Amino acid sequence: MAVSSRTEVCVLAVLVALCIAARTAVVAGGIIEDGLELDWGQGNVSKDGQVISLYLDRDSGGSGLRSRDTYLYARTDLQIKLVPNNSAGTVTTFFFLSEGPWEIHDEIDLEFLGNVSGQPYTLHTNIFANGTGQKEEQFRLWFDPATDFHTYSIVWTPKHILVLVDGTPIREFRNHAKKGVAYPYPSSQRMRLFGSLWNADDWATQGGRVKTDWSAAPFLAQYRNFKATTSSPGGYGYYDDKELDGTTKKKMERVREEYMIYNYCTDTKRFPNGVAPPECSMK
Repeated sequence: MAVSSRTEVCVLAVLVALCIAARTAVVAGGIIEDGLELDWGQGNVSKDGQVISLYLDRDSGGSGLRSRDTYLYARTDLQIKLVPNNSAGTVTTFFFLSEGPWEIHDEIDLEFLGNVSGQPYTLHTNIFANGTGQKEEQFRLWFDPATDFHTYSIVWTPKHILVLVDGTPIREFRNHAKKGVAYPYPSSQRMRLFGSLWNADDWATQGGRVKTDWSAAPFLAQYRNFKATTSSPGGYGYYDDKELDGTTKKKMERVREEYMIYNYCTDTKRFPNGVAPPECSMK
């Protein structure tokens, strides 16, 4: 084979490989500052390249970070160590949020509600689409999330939204648009990832009955090992092409049976006639 022919073959092989890669996952991660940046609270953030620490005190109101990129469908994984000891009144967050008008915003929300020392943390989840939310589910975490880092993941695809804790799904919210169900699903607005630590003692702990103990401030939450996996349009990655298998579904059902403490679908005060939103009865 002539030298020019071998060169052409090599160039073609490289182009094919690049085309294949473009349709599969693109990963942002490594040093946490490569993917995340300060959002607010400059004086209450410290970082060492591997860990970003957010602080909250009475004067500052807290601090926050955000992803450098925006996404239209992605899997994001982030390890978080929550506020230890008496964290009542504090809220640590990890969420997607669109940047358009608030009246039509999309959001996938994870909020970790602080607790009186010795009580379990509450993980509050909610989903907004086109400005419509009120799709809350809450869980008691089955471990102490303040003694070590744990991995929290949001998988957002055209098919469904998954919330995972240490790799175990605890919530699935499906897109039933193809079935003609007229309820909003976040599918058209790019979203940015955010994390924050702030005070919400008017509602966060036992409905606001337990207030923040500022003598314990500053409060500290830490973030590390951020990874965002995305795909090019039409080439969605491995994480969203597959349905949950039987084993994974059973794990999710077990967690929901044992640790879910609130489900908007079964809220008789909100739906006194027993007529819950249509997605509540769909698989």
